Amino acid sequence: MAKVKYYYDSETLSYRKIKDKKRHKFTRLILTIVAAGIFMILGFVVLTPIFESPSEKKLKRELEYVKLNEELHSKKLVQLEQVLEDLQVRDNNIYRVYFELSPVSNDKRNAGFGGVNRYKTLEGFDNSAMIIGVSKNMDILAKQLYMQSKSLDEIVKIAENKEDLLAAMPAIQPVRKQNLTRMASGYGWRSDPFTKARKMHKGMDFTAPRGTPIFASGDGKIIRADNKSSGYGKHIRIDHGFGYVSLYAHLSKYNTRKGRRVKRGDLIGYVGNTGRSQAPHLHYEVRKNGKAINPINFYSGNLTPEEFVAMQKAAQIEGQSLD
Repeated sequence: MAKVKYYYDSETLSYRKIKDKKRHKFTRLILTIVAAGIFMILGFVVLTPIFESPSEKKLKRELEYVKLNEELHSKKLVQLEQVLEDLQVRDNNIYRVYFELSPVSNDKRNAGFGGVNRYKTLEGFDNSAMIIGVSKNMDILAKQLYMQSKSLDEIVKIAENKEDLLAAMPAIQPVRKQNLTRMASGYGWRSDPFTKARKMHKGMDFTAPRGTPIFASGDGKIIRADNKSSGYGKHIRIDHGFGYVSLYAHLSKYNTRKGRRVKRGDLIGYVGNTGRSQAPHLHYEVRKNGKAINPINFYSGNLTPEEFVAMQKAAQIEGQSLD
């Protein structure tokens, strides 16, 4: 039974029933609904984090697992990068130097990935930045590891042929020291005997009597034995392999021919004065990959340390060359 409410009427000095108006009832109904809605929203906001559904809990665990793995992978990547960096330093400064290979440039080692955005499919997710970052680092590391593996493959190949390389290198003086009059001119800037102008002398001049024997400084194949190269007169070139070529100029005559294979110490010709030359001597050059280098760095086969030091001092004197 509905509860009846009264109010005191001072005019009649009696109690009267309170009659609700319809609009008051409607207002109270609206307020009740609004209040209920507010309580529902507050309950959802406050209680949802406390009372998660099983699927939400599973997703949350998976996200935490992904973040943990990302941290672990990042730490492992840093460790791998440090190990790789150390290997790269050893590769350029020890292994490749020992086997006389050019170092791998940083541009090649650290080459990026241009062109198409290969990480586009990973964009648009909550953890896209994290996933893309790890993916990029993995790709860069993989590229650097590939470059390092190719470098080591090259070193292994050279190492397997090290014995052949040592035999092929132009490692002896091409004229016996007892036959030398003197070491006339070394590698470097010298005065031209004909023009008196300073020019680069790309070899060493060994003064010796006409007809003095000349010997191959390393194993190889005769690729030229002719007088068709300007200034050299009768000359011989030996391809030793591994990028090395030795050249013997101003000969009086040959003791070999093009296409013949020779061993270090084989007699190949005789000192002369042919071509652009002022006096009988041997002009001797060593080239590596087409570029002339100082031959004095290779005389390890037939000179004592004292003789080598004496030759170095003589070669450094800036005088006039003989060709």
